[in-house]
Amino acid sequence: MIKNKLYTFIFFGMLFQFITVFSQEEPEDIALETSEFQVAFYESLREKGIENYDKAITALQKCLSLEPNNSVVHFELGKNYLYQKDYKNANDSFEKATQLDPNNRWYWVGLYDVSYATRDYLNAIVIMKKLIEFKKEYKEDLVSLYMFTQQYDEALKLIDELTETVGKTEMREQFRSQIKTTTRYQGQETEKLLQAIKNNPKVEDNYVALIYLYSENNQEDKALEIAKMLEKEIPNSDWAQVSLFKFNIDKNDGNNAALAMHKILKSPKIDRKIKHRVFNEFLIFTKNNPSFSKELETAIAYFQDDREVKVAKEVGKFYQQKSDWVNAVKYYEIYAKSNPDDLENTLLLFNAYAQNNQFQVLVKQAEENLELYPLQPDFYYYAGLANNQLKNFKKAKDQLESGIDYIVDNKSLEANFYIQLGEAYHGLGDTKKKESFFIKADKLLKEIK
Repeated sequence: MIKNKLYTFIFFGMLFQFITVFSQEEPEDIALETSEFQVAFYESLREKGIENYDKAITALQKCLSLEPNNSVVHFELGKNYLYQKDYKNANDSFEKATQLDPNNRWYWVGLYDVSYATRDYLNAIVIMKKLIEFKKEYKEDLVSLYMFTQQYDEALKLIDELTETVGKTEMREQFRSQIKTTTRYQGQETEKLLQAIKNNPKVEDNYVALIYLYSENNQEDKALEIAKMLEKEIPNSDWAQVSLFKFNIDKNDGNNAALAMHKILKSPKIDRKIKHRVFNEFLIFTKNNPSFSKELETAIAYFQDDREVKVAKEVGKFYQQKSDWVNAVKYYEIYAKSNPDDLENTLLLFNAYAQNNQFQVLVKQAEENLELYPLQPDFYYYAGLANNQLKNFKKAKDQLESGIDYIVDNKSLEANFYIQLGEAYHGLGDTKKKESFFIKADKLLKEIK
């Protein structure tokens, strides 16, 4: 809604108008009238200022009896009626003001404010188009009104125009995305693109746009259907590889599926979202067909610069869920080479080392990280765990006792510390302390459950 800006300056504008009007008549003929008008008008401003709108309106009606065609008085009446939420009289007053002086932008703003307050957005659009004649900036408000009234075609046209003339804004791009998710828009676009493909079957862009539209709406089957059509008409198209990949995966033809996947991942034309889906399908395929692990490793390299999805780490998680710790370690290590400061990946890797009984490498890396991050309790834990397994019980005990003080609100980690401390004291032959730590661990674990 347009704010009633600069209203505080209206006072000076009205003074100017009064002076102009009065100067056109002989002073002796209007002396009394001018005095009465001014007193009444200033009284209305005073009463409005202290929110006595009824009294302000009474004073303005006296002004009208003296000057029935004074546009400023009608405008002021409109404002007072609007403050009272008397929308009919407000609208009538603002409308009269615009009739008397159609070139005063603020009179139209008043009319707009009434339409907006009453949610008469269709009428607000009519007024907004008038306001645009005064200031082009009002087109931004018109976009919002088109969205309120679900006039999406008009909104899109105006969004495109403003993007071209004044650049993008976050709000307009949100509106654009909102429009494109509407069933009506997607239906219209789908029909338009299908017709375009029928009319020009050798134009790749129409297929791509339709595949993308279906993909964004999670209609994978339809996207694949269009990809197959594209493959038939333009076999050398990068996008046709999406269809070939799916076809070969379904046939369990790993060699040809891998060839199609590499072409897809290399292509600058294919959307990242599609690439991720292709990669994930091949990942699942590789789990059941481990001989294609090399192809998977090669594929990971295509995503090295992708900051949104950490592909190697996600592959590691995939294998971790399957308790395939050898492959989990392998992919966490691949990711760690280019992202050594990713704490989540480091801890996942350490857990995988422990599960895979790789205690020599675990103790080495945990102790190296301890030197870099002396306040991180997880590194003390993994160093202690590894040293326990390597029968370095004294070293394990010292590391665990140092690290436990850094734990904050993490009962699960604290319980694990107690378990490892119990193991360390067991190795050192201190049965009493071993039992006390196991009891502490058991108590915490029960609390967690």
